[in-house]
Amino acid sequence: MVDTAALVEDLRAEQEELAALLRGTDPADWARPTPSPGWSITDQVAHLAFFDESALTAVTDPERFAAMLEAAMADPEGYVDTAAAPLAALAPDALLGRWCAASEALRSALLDAPAGTRVPWFGPPMSVPSKATARLMETWAHGQDVVDALGTTREPTGRLRHIVHLALRTRSFSYLARGLPAPETPVRVELTAPGCGLWTMGPEGAEEVVRGDAEEFCLVLTRRRHPADTSLTAEGSAAREWLEVGQTYAGGPGQGRRPGQFPAPATVTRESRTRKEGNRTNAREQS
Repeated sequence: MVDTAALVEDLRAEQEELAALLRGTDPADWARPTPSPGWSITDQVAHLAFFDESALTAVTDPERFAAMLEAAMADPEGYVDTAAAPLAALAPDALLGRWCAASEALRSALLDAPAGTRVPWFGPPMSVPSKATARLMETWAHGQDVVDALGTTREPTGRLRHIVHLALRTRSFSYLARGLPAPETPVRVELTAPGCGLWTMGPEGAEEVVRGDAEEFCLVLTRRRHPADTSLTAEGSAAREWLEVGQTYAGGPGQGRRPGQFPAPATVTRESRTRKEGNRTNAREQS
């Protein structure tokens, strides 16, 4: 049974962490380009604000959202950029306030939604926990773009567990998004969790395995790092292929990141790997 309140609390923490970083950023720096080609920090925040507002509409006013969906279907390639453009035109403080207000209202709406609610979306309808997980993943992924643009770092948290779960659930979609047949070979993951412990998820008994650092796994599966720039290992051809084509978000795969684009931040040193390996003892979490 999913604890929706705990999940929404993790969403709050993820959103507020990014908001705090943005509050401390000079307004002039919002124009900095991010690793997403053509996107500035302003564009990243406008994207988050647009989709949090859209999710709020989907939860609270499905009929109004149906009209938004119709408009999106009429212009599938340009709808999001066009719809988010007015937000991107706002001054940084106004845009940040708009996003924070939307994210807070969305969290409240998710908590108030009746049990069993199916939230309409631009793809298949989602349960409330799935919607909260998707918004957490998006916040973390676009937050990484902001972090990279500013040349800073952030500490990984246990909230990454939700993104790992999402990556496993969306594995088949990753292939469909590229026009490839859904994979038949099961793959599981064994990932060093932030702080300590080992997250073991996926089909028990699967012979193909992805192993390594949970943060690096999430960076690869949100396509914020190329797998070649991480210490992740893949046992089996299906596992290796997943790291190349996997994505946790809807829509097309986009350009992703080039090999060698982020070698230093993505590399886990031998010392840190040894320390993490030592933390694994008697700390397995089965999912």
